[in-house]
Amino acid sequence: MRFGDGVVVSEPAVSTAAGKPTPALPPGFTFGVATSAHQIEGACDERGVSVWDTFARAGGIADGTTGDVACDHCHRMAEDVALLADLGVGAYRFSIAWPRVQPSRSTLNLAGCSFYDRLVDELLANDIAPLATLFHWDLPQDLQDAGGWMRRETAARFADYADAVASVLGDRVQQWITLNEPSVHTELGHMAGIHAPGVNVLPNLFPVVHHQMLAHGLAVAALRAHGNVPISIANSYGTPWPVGPDLTPGTASDADRAAALTYDAIHNRMYTDPILLGRYPDEAEYLTSGTIGDIILEGDMSTISTPIDALGVNYYNPTGVAASETEPLRYATPGIGGEWPRTAFDWPVIPDGLREMLVLLKDQYGDRLPPIWITENGCAADDQPGEDGTIRDDVRIDYLDQHLRAVAAAIDAGVDVRGYCVWSLLDNWEWAEGFSKRFGLVQVDFETQARVPKASYRWYRELISAAKRG
Repeated sequence: MRFGDGVVVSEPAVSTAAGKPTPALPPGFTFGVATSAHQIEGACDERGVSVWDTFARAGGIADGTTGDVACDHCHRMAEDVALLADLGVGAYRFSIAWPRVQPSRSTLNLAGCSFYDRLVDELLANDIAPLATLFHWDLPQDLQDAGGWMRRETAARFADYADAVASVLGDRVQQWITLNEPSVHTELGHMAGIHAPGVNVLPNLFPVVHHQMLAHGLAVAALRAHGNVPISIANSYGTPWPVGPDLTPGTASDADRAAALTYDAIHNRMYTDPILLGRYPDEAEYLTSGTIGDIILEGDMSTISTPIDALGVNYYNPTGVAASETEPLRYATPGIGGEWPRTAFDWPVIPDGLREMLVLLKDQYGDRLPPIWITENGCAADDQPGEDGTIRDDVRIDYLDQHLRAVAAAIDAGVDVRGYCVWSLLDNWEWAEGFSKRFGLVQVDFETQARVPKASYRWYRELISAAKRG
């Protein structure tokens, strides 16, 4: 298997998509947007404490901020749903804050449940399908204090939480997403320590992986008990590109290509093979000081591999991978060189990497691969209002246009992709970067909470409208 061969950018990313034909996506394709609870909700005094509250207050955020207020979405929900309705999206992917529903082990916060109850009703009243993510990294701090994802008990507690949420919303949510990006939560939160909870548990990382996967499987069973609503999981898929000394695929060695296979196993397949194939890749043994058999109990893999109805793919750019003799996982991710345009995160803009990743998933899993949703894709940009107050974020427009064309190319290649959610509706609290990175179709003034739609919002609205007109 080879990665990163012959990849090109179909359009220069400095251009604008204005005037281009609409990307050729099939009838019935769903356009949406995505957010997450901790990044937009605020109202921290109305919920329990999460690991991100603790991490931020300990100084883990680049600009010294917290998510205490963020976009104040909890108090401005109707205004934000009105923006969604004006945009014309068919789906809204949001997350439910576990500490808002269950602020402590034995309590159910009825006010928190009521907020999501009202949000779902407001979405349905505007013909917007609610896609609800149960875990977008905001683990209740009391569970972390008891061991967090290192402990099997956390998976059982997640199933109880899923059952509680489904008892309130299960009659109206139109797709459940159990976990968001377990790979990123594992790698950045439990190995690199640059995300909450800010720890490094290597060489015994596998319990964090397995207990998240077990939580997913137990949650599927809990959700199914409340009705036959489609269930998925969303992972961050980094198309693995072997790179050599100048960080380009053209200089990669055989060792670099082998490292890319290892990265694919540990970052991508580790969270997909157990669900679709009923087993972990062999490289799982790299993540434990013992053996993975010491952690997997009888029946676990059957629970984890309960069939799902869709697979969520979050994509931003390929990942440059090189062989390493010093890194504990036998590879490094030094980035990708070359003349690629860059986002404000300094991520290379390589839209065809999305097509490549989608085709790779189809090749790896064949008939076992369920329909795919692009559950996150977006661009951080240095948005600045013009003299007239408008925000012309042409870089973001071009980014989204090219990635939608990559999705269309993957569909033409036989990949079953049903929907696409832009990250994100609003500028938000961007985790360890605080308020310094903006992904939104809508600008948020974090002092006044004023919302101002950007040019990308108007472009996406017209694209959706054109698709509806056929």
